[in-house]
Amino acid sequence: MSTTPYAAIDLGASSGRVITARVTGTTLNLSEAHRFPNRPARTGPALHWDILNLYAGILDGLRKAGQVRSLGIDSWAVDYGLLDADGALLGNPFHYRDTRTEHIAEKVWATVPPAELYAATGLQYAPFNTLYQLTAARETAQLRAAQSALLIPDLLTYWLTGQQGTELTNASTTQLIDPRTGDWAHDIAARTGIDLALFPPLRRPGDHAGELLPHVLDETGLTGPVPVTTVASHDTASAVAAVPATDGENFAYICTGTWSLAGLELDAPVLTEESRAANFTNELGVDGTVRYLRNIMGLWLLQECQRAWGEPDLTELLHAAGQATGLRSVIDAGDAAFLAPGGMPERIAAACRASGQPEPRTRAETTRCILDSLALAHRKAVTEAARLADRPVDVVHIVGGGARNALLCQLTA
Repeated sequence: MSTTPYAAIDLGASSGRVITARVTGTTLNLSEAHRFPNRPARTGPALHWDILNLYAGILDGLRKAGQVRSLGIDSWAVDYGLLDADGALLGNPFHYRDTRTEHIAEKVWATVPPAELYAATGLQYAPFNTLYQLTAARETAQLRAAQSALLIPDLLTYWLTGQQGTELTNASTTQLIDPRTGDWAHDIAARTGIDLALFPPLRRPGDHAGELLPHVLDETGLTGPVPVTTVASHDTASAVAAVPATDGENFAYICTGTWSLAGLELDAPVLTEESRAANFTNELGVDGTVRYLRNIMGLWLLQECQRAWGEPDLTELLHAAGQATGLRSVIDAGDAAFLAPGGMPERIAAACRASGQPEPRTRAETTRCILDSLALAHRKAVTEAARLADRPVDVVHIVGGGARNALLCQLTA
């Protein structure tokens, strides 16, 4: 068996990494070839992803990884780049935390009421869903000039291969996919004025996405041909596929990181009105599965506090939080009030004050408030998902970067 590794390119909200993987017998050996920061850029009031810097980080990572058999890319969901008729990018992609989608949902709901939208797409309400982003961009010169729209992993794959496609697990987060058919929700797109012709044909995990272009080979020092394989390009879809559940196990998962995604893997979507009211989403996974889950604000709350505090040592912060009084104050970890960056400690204190709870007085108390709140939100999401899907849960698997936060895992358990 060849020892030439595969390469996995994983882009998170705070960093990107290129991981090499070698399969020997029944063992998968992973090694980090390169990690690079993901720093959003603000231009005026707009918040963008620095997509060119991310692409440069990928090339650097492939150069450090050395020769690979194949590679695939995953990232966060919903965001996209627009290309003109020559395939050139029309500006840096917007960040999902940009404020331009505020109050856009109400405009969409005037045409397609929320209950109809959920029954057709199964997607939870989030102000940054791609449907709302495209609606917000409707009158812009950029969208008028666009000939195609590529979700973030598809955009990077296009730059590597010259081939365009739309990967299904990520497309299912756009609120433009019917989770029952795995195809576009044509009626919803027509009623909301979204031109589905912008999106290249759908691809599924395992599909061939192309080969590295000659100039990419030159830039990275790799020897062609190097195929690029379509993976579950929504990072949560890949994370759920990697959950170490055994056959027949009734499991729930909590994917922790900048966001927490907690729920179940199902064979069919849950499209009831009760599910919509509980704000659960039905996103598509690998091999025809459905990721039935709820979005929780996640460790973004702590990351923003750390940034406001000047990046104190996390190990010391978590140790102090472990000594702080538990459940002294808690917040709603799903509240959209915490979505935007900036002033997080003050916003958490204000939320505690508004609900009649003691304000956190120290960094340790603020950290404990965040972790207690996340643990309670995890419990609520798993128990409600099990009830709404009418499926028992015997074990909960925690995966993702937040799994290294021992205190969060302990509180969740």
